[in-house]
Amino acid sequence: VQLQASGGGLVQAGGSLRLSCAASGRTFSSYGMGWFRQAPGKEREFVAAISGSGGRTYHADSVKGRFTISRDNAKNTVDLEMRSLKPEDTAVYSCAAARTVAARVVVTTGRLYDYWGQGTLVTVSS
Repeated sequence: VQLQASGGGLVQAGGSLRLSCAASGRTFSSYGMGWFRQAPGKEREFVAAISGSGGRTYHADSVKGRFTISRDNAKNTVDLEMRSLKPEDTAVYSCAAARTVAARVVVTTGRLYDYWGQGTLVTVSS
């Protein structure tokens, strides 16, 4: 599986951005998908994850109510809608894919992901 993230950029605090991750392959729905971020000088942080079917999602407390993960299995894409952005959201955001045994499994642990895309930089100015 190859993953390509896009949609990052510079936005003012309070603004919105939509990140998208395009995946190759014909078994996209077999993978749980996730978004992670890494700010300068900090460890990678879980942001959000979605099950293979798209029916279950999980968002980190730090983004709950502001970010929404979604996927389109027909298009092999997973998106991260980000609203009410804060300067502390500034980071490189990466998407990842995890092989799962069931379509309803949500994977929130980074080490359980099998494939990673390159990151896209999100910068939120104050």
